[in-house]
Amino acid sequence: MTNANWNYPTAVRFGAGRIAELPDALKVAGISKPLLVTDAGLAALPVTQKVLADLKAQNIEVGLFSDVKPNPIAANVEAGIKVLREGGYDGVIAFGGGSGLDTAKVIAFMAGQTRPMWDFEDIGDWWTRADPKGIFPIVAVPTTAGTGSEVGRAGVITDETTHTKKVIFHPLMMPRVVIADPELTVGMPKFITVGTGMDALAHCLEAYCAPGYHPLADGIAIEGIRLVFENLPKVVLDANDIEARGHLMSAAAMGATAFQKGLGAIHALSHPVGALYDTHHGMTNAVFMPYVLMANKQAIEAKIARLAAYLGLAPSFDAFLHAVIGLRLRLEVPHTLKDFGVDSAQREKIGDMAILDPTAGGNPIELTKERALDIFDRAMAGRV
Repeated sequence: MTNANWNYPTAVRFGAGRIAELPDALKVAGISKPLLVTDAGLAALPVTQKVLADLKAQNIEVGLFSDVKPNPIAANVEAGIKVLREGGYDGVIAFGGGSGLDTAKVIAFMAGQTRPMWDFEDIGDWWTRADPKGIFPIVAVPTTAGTGSEVGRAGVITDETTHTKKVIFHPLMMPRVVIADPELTVGMPKFITVGTGMDALAHCLEAYCAPGYHPLADGIAIEGIRLVFENLPKVVLDANDIEARGHLMSAAAMGATAFQKGLGAIHALSHPVGALYDTHHGMTNAVFMPYVLMANKQAIEAKIARLAAYLGLAPSFDAFLHAVIGLRLRLEVPHTLKDFGVDSAQREKIGDMAILDPTAGGNPIELTKERALDIFDRAMAGRV
């Protein structure tokens, strides 16, 4: 796989070994003293320690903040802001999977703000409340291929007081430079590789199914879907397949680029389940996927038939549905929420939270509480 430089939707340096360009990327972004933000599990791994050592070897004073949960909370952001300010850092390296990237971006965004973080939730024009001069520059280095947060303008943070996931948004949260090096994803456990890959698939699929006219997003989404279907099984069979991992990194960025068009019920249900049960976001999306497809069938049947044809399947909704179920089975994705450790104790609360989730509005069919609960019940029982 050859290296490539893209400026879409931001500057992306794609290719194996390109993590070596991190010092130059920091210079381009205007960062001289970076704070590397990642999650607690990744911080101690050799891949992270090598990056830190290499930067220090080039006389770059770099700090580390890793108090980040798998589903990051407001306290993680607040602790990171304190470290950033007290350490005199002038920018952030967002390093890791979705949790690390999102937290890092929100820390950089909030570093120079005076208003509370929830004042910048992605509602209407709330982002205009922010002082753009107080937003620190970001260089993003993804180590998983799923969320696509490295090319996004938002971060998802859980409000622990209400157990809800909230989207913090500002156009300047877009990283100035992205280093997409597939070699960094090699050490990820199988569960994370599958979960993040299915997250990328969910982003592309829901963006494609969202109503509205956006052929640019649709085109990006369907190619992202193809890349996941073809390459995620390859990576599970051979963790060192760098070419397949590169395609998955592309698919992740494509999903995040496409879902500016919208998401839907997969995410609207996955967010409350993740907030209440602390489940892996991408794997939760994977569990819900076929049940949401069936719930939306009436509105998306023709689009899915076209997608199936593009993937080399029979041009029908059922062919694609069976392909999704087959992919899940092959990758050992839990078929039901019950298999995933979720119970029905908070069923009503999940229904209430799902219809209020900001992604619910992008569903092809109105996501009423009754419909959300029906999908939840089917996902619990395994009735596609």
